[in-house]
Formats: sequence, C-alpha cells, structure tokens
Amino acid sequence: MTTTHPTHTKEVRPWPALWALVIGFFMILIDTTIVSVANPSIQEGLNTSTNNVIWVTSAYLLTYAVPLLVTGRLGDRFGPKNIYLIGLVVFTLASLWCGLSDNLPGSGITNLIIARAVQGLGAGLMTPQTMAVITRTFAPEKRGTAMALWGATAGFATLVGPILGGVLVDGLGWEWIFFVNVPIGIVAFVLAAILVPKLETHSHTFDWLGVFLSAVGLFFLVFGLQESNTYNWNGWVWASVVGGIVFLALFVVWQAFNKKEPLLPLGLFRDRNFSLSNAAISAVGFSITAMFIPLVYFFQAVRGFTPTESALMTAPTAVLSIVLAPIAGRLTDKVHPRLLVLPGVVLVSGAIWLFAVMISPTIAWPLLLIPSAVMGLGSAFMWGPIATTANRNLPPRSAGAGSGVFNTTRQVGAVIGSSALAALMTSRISTEIQKALPPGSKGTGGNLISSNTTQLPSFLRDAFTNAMSETLILPASVILVAAVCAIFFVKPSHLRGGADGGASAGAPGAAPAGAPAAPQPAVD
Repeated sequence: MTTTHPTHTKEVRPWPALWALVIGFFMILIDTTIVSVANPSIQEGLNTSTNNVIWVTSAYLLTYAVPLLVTGRLGDRFGPKNIYLIGLVVFTLASLWCGLSDNLPGSGITNLIIARAVQGLGAGLMTPQTMAVITRTFAPEKRGTAMALWGATAGFATLVGPILGGVLVDGLGWEWIFFVNVPIGIVAFVLAAILVPKLETHSHTFDWLGVFLSAVGLFFLVFGLQESNTYNWNGWVWASVVGGIVFLALFVVWQAFNKKEPLLPLGLFRDRNFSLSNAAISAVGFSITAMFIPLVYFFQAVRGFTPTESALMTAPTAVLSIVLAPIAGRLTDKVHPRLLVLPGVVLVSGAIWLFAVMISPTIAWPLLLIPSAVMGLGSAFMWGPIATTANRNLPPRSAGAGSGVFNTTRQVGAVIGSSALAALMTSRISTEIQKALPPGSKGTGGNLISSNTTQLPSFLRDAFTNAMSETLILPASVILVAAVCAIFFVKPSHLRGGADGGASAGAPGAAPAGAPAAPQPAVD
C-alpha cells in the first residue's frame, strides 16, 4: 500500500517504514527480558546480591516508563523520525557502556545499573514513535495487520530475549547481551534514516509539572516495593510506597485540571476500548516481565541448567508465537477483539499456573515444555489484538500522545511487576529456606543464591523450588485482569457497519461508516 502525505509530494510507503522501525523496537524490547537469563551470571561476575541484580532490570524499566508520555509528544512536535533516531543513538551507546561496566572505574554493579538507566531513556524516546508512524501512515481500517505486527514484535521480543541471552552468556559472557546491540543499532539507524518518512509536525506545549509528578511518583513506588524486603518493610519503605502513590494521584488530578495540554490526555479514555486496552496491557506487562525471573533461577539454581539450556525451555513459546502471529494479524481486522484477547490471556495465565504447579527438583524437564507451548499459543492472540484495539481510532494529532499512554501503561506494569516480584521472591526464599536449615541456622533469602547458583545444596532445593512456585502465583493471577478487561471490549466500528454502539461514538479518526475490512497481506 502507498499513501501520499498531505504536506509532501514524496510517497509514504508504510510497510518498509514499519519494518525498519520494528528492528529497533525489537532490540529495545528484548532488553526487558534478555537480562533475566543472565541474572545469575551477572551476579557471579560482579559479586553482588540478587536484589542488586534485579535492579539492573528495574532501572531500565523505570527510566523506560517515566518519559514515555512526554517522548510521544516530542515525536509530534519534532517529528517521530527525528526523535526515534536520537533515542536509537542513546540506546546503542548505553548498550556499549553496559557491556564495559565492569572495566570502568568504580563498582561494576553500580556502573551497570546507571548504564541500564540511560539505556532505558533511549528506549523511552524510541518506542512511542513506532506506534505513531503506524497511526499516521496506515488508514484507520487498515491498521489491524500493521498493529498486529507491532504487537507480535512486542510479544515475541519478550519471549525470544531469554533464548538469545542464554546463547550469548554461555558462548561469550554476560557482557555480550549488551554488546550485540551495537551492530544491530547501527543497522537499525541506517534503515530508519532511509525508509522512515518525515511526517508533519504539530506544535505542543509540554506539561513539565506532570513530568515531575509522574517521575517522582513512579520512582518512590518502585524503590519502596523493591527494597521492602531488604529493609523489612520499615517506616522508610512505607513512606516511599505511600509517597509514590500520593504523587501519582496528584499527577492524575493535575491532568484533569490542566486546561492547556496535559501530559496524559484524559479525553482519550472516553473511548472504552482504549481505556480497557491500557488496563489490560499493564497487567500483561506486569506478569510477563515478572514470570521469567523465578523460572530462570529455578532452572539454573535447582536443575543446574546452563543459561542456554534454561532459555531453551521457553523455545516452544517463541516458536508458536512466530507461527501463529500471521493468523492473529489477519483475524485482528475481521473478528471482535474479545474473541482473540480473552482466550489468549486465559491461556497465558493457565501456562504460568502450570509452571507453578509442575516445577520440582525431580520433574522430567520435557514436561515443562507443555506450559511453555500453552504460553506461546496464548501470546500470539494477546499482544497484537490488545495494541490494535487500543489505537484503532486515534487521529493523527493524538498519535504520539496515545502511543505514549499505551506504552507507558505497559511499561509501568512491567516495572511494578519487576519490583513487586523482587520483594516477593526474596521474601519467599528467606521463609522457605529458613524452614529447611538446621535449627539455630540463619539464612538471608536473596543472598542464599550465592555466586555459584548452579551448586545449590540438594537439601535446599525443595525449599527453593517451593519459593519459586509460590512467587509464580503473583503473575499468574495479575494477568487475569487483562481477561476481565477483554470481556468488556466493544466491537470496532468497521465491523458494525458504522453502528458505533455508543462506546466509541464520534471517536476522531475512526474508520468511515461501513468501511470494509481491508485485505490482509501476510506477515512474514
């Protein structure tokens, strides 16, 4: 398909532009999960604690999530292509910094956490621009397959990350999960510079008070949750958590009273599907990010798997996601989103529950491929349809804001999931292992996973497995919020022959009344 932008005579070719952006988008999303399989190796290499290692992920997720609302607006103001390329440069250079963190002055783990925070900032600049380009170059009734590719990329990246991480850690060392981004980033920059069009810009004012309130609120909430077990839920921890919630509440109130141009346009939430999709993707981000950490520690600390072997346990998930993504893409514009998202989410939740029930020190490892396959089946029909449902009716002027909101809610869910999981996991390890130790012995949860994680004493393996099983109940339960949201999705207007049903009535940028479903090209 070829369209012509109203302010330019040069043809805009949406699909080549999208594929160019997908390369960079895939790279930054891989980094949300690739570290999970390398956590034990990073812990050994940098001689640090489990909680510090989990901060390597949380720092990235936090600085990724906080700027998304404003970076979407920056794309509207200065052009999504320009902001994307700036973010890509920041991300690629920060990846090099991450890989070199143990060779620089100072503490290796501190260097790595800071570098990951800068890397997250680069990712935050890039991500909203991908969705904005889709919204502004594809016709409303033809965004389904494009957004399905975007959503499938997000889902596939979070699943293939551990596999790629395992291969790199075993073959070259944990530093290479970051070094590999450098050549990919260079290729992605060249392709985006050539293939992504320059789109019309829109003037925006920037809500700096909103940026401050949201950033402070998220930081204090995440810091309090992640450090809760370290400080035994003392007064400072509670003050941090409550303070974070208060700042986030003040942020929402300010957005309602800001009559100029709020950072979070609450008017977007008048569309029921947009609101429900944002709640759903937040729950999905929480659960998918959280589930990998206990599983990887189980595979390596209890079963003695190498990073590659533990990552390959997720191979059925990745393979089925790839195979089924084209089918999900074609269905996205043709059927009610509830029919795809609801069973997809339920299957993913069921897969996590299966992991929680099945893991044990003696279970035959091929049996654990079953929940991995169930997760792949569900994931294919979850990521893309949720993204499409959220953004189908966005007008060009709101493309950056809407994509910023959607990506923010996904990343906020992920960062809260990571920090909550860290607190729960170390708490359960402390409790379960203390039970298994001889009378009078003392254990400290997170630090009992010492630098030699594959040599956990046999008498502690049952207790450690119980802790990981109990931890998995959290993501398995939270993701069901997305299933509840899917129940209340309404049928998109192009499937109702223009009958809006009230939920999206008058939504700017909606497909014309009676617009036929677009023919769906295959997604390779």
